[in-house]
Amino acid sequence: MTARLTRRPGGPARLRALLASGRTIVAPGAFDPLAARLVEEAGFPAVYMTGFGTSAALLGRPDVGLLTMTEMVGNAGRIAACVDIPVIADADTGYGNPVNVIRTVGAYEAAGVGGIHIEDQVAPKRCGHLDGKLVIPAAEMAAKIRAAVEARTQPEFVIIARTDARAVEGFERSLQRARMYREAGADVLFIEALTSEAEAEEAVRAFPGVPLLFNWAEGGKTPPVGLDRVKELGYRIVIFPISTLLAATGAMRRILQEIARAGTPAAAMQELPAFAEFVDFIGLPQVHQAEQRYAVEAAAPGPGTGGTDGSDI
Repeated sequence: MTARLTRRPGGPARLRALLASGRTIVAPGAFDPLAARLVEEAGFPAVYMTGFGTSAALLGRPDVGLLTMTEMVGNAGRIAACVDIPVIADADTGYGNPVNVIRTVGAYEAAGVGGIHIEDQVAPKRCGHLDGKLVIPAAEMAAKIRAAVEARTQPEFVIIARTDARAVEGFERSLQRARMYREAGADVLFIEALTSEAEAEEAVRAFPGVPLLFNWAEGGKTPPVGLDRVKELGYRIVIFPISTLLAATGAMRRILQEIARAGTPAAAMQELPAFAEFVDFIGLPQVHQAEQRYAVEAAAPGPGTGGTDGSDI
């Protein structure tokens, strides 16, 4: 009864089990808890908390390093609290040096997510598919990954090392960096902004037996590759970071245009979820059940029980 009102523990263990299953984990992006609930309802085994979408939703601004660690962790925690599938969360650059990364890992663990990815960009970072990125020295990033691995209190907590070096130093150097991060203890490798299917294939060949994440970035630098092909190549995690964000933006824009045109949304109501259906989806029946279970019968006030004469104050 109360399961949907509290956080389900064990996100890291559940994400590890998915990785061990041998199947490709498809994790659409969510920018808020409602989007995460929709991902879960659609039957996906995991959800990805997108930093791009979080910045857009919380600030209405692009993903250029404007959000703080606590803001990102707060969103991750709210998402993890409302779904029973594990959450993979964007942790940007780890928000500082290896000492900062230690705190970051602890905060995300406490938030209940299953794992995080940390990237090797210079702060302030920017979306991996925007121009103008810079990367820190590879040895510095390797130190961050070691710190992250040693900082986790749950051995199952998944550390994903992301390199943005493809756009800065070239493809071969991005593979070299990824190899260093794997040696530093990363559980999964994420080579960002690959520019062709051939590069995606070569990246997998370079790391036999190592789980790799494929970023199906909607409209980004990586060309669209069919999911069957991504699975065939051997990627273990596939994220679709901003499909829900773009879809929500398009839908809200359309309904607002209808209100501006007609004065009300009446003509478009048949295209929207019914109000009763929506409140059921977000958990009102569970709230009612909990209210009934823990209701206390009202009693007439007596001496010392809250009478209106103020004598018990």
